[in-house]
Amino acid sequence: MKIDVKHVAKLANLTLTEDEIKKFEGQLSSILEYVETLKEVDTDDVKETSQVTGLENVTREDETTPSLTLEQALSNTKSSQNGNFKVKAVFKES
Repeated sequence: MKIDVKHVAKLANLTLTEDEIKKFEGQLSSILEYVETLKEVDTDDVKETSQVTGLENVTREDETTPSLTLEQALSNTKSSQNGNFKVKAVFKES
């Protein structure tokens, strides 16, 4: 199965070299051939599942615990203002 890697790269807004295009063309073709092979497997009697390990989320109750005071939190900062950490601007106006 032949894949138009240039078209896929354009859709994904990727810039690829000719070597990468050749490399990915072969890889994508192999993947799609494998998927075609998987389509032949009879799965009619197989139950749908989202995972197979049997693991479940482990959660705990939220508990409030003592935290730092504002003064403790700001004690090691080089600069603060109005009870907040003061940092250099991340975004500049254009």
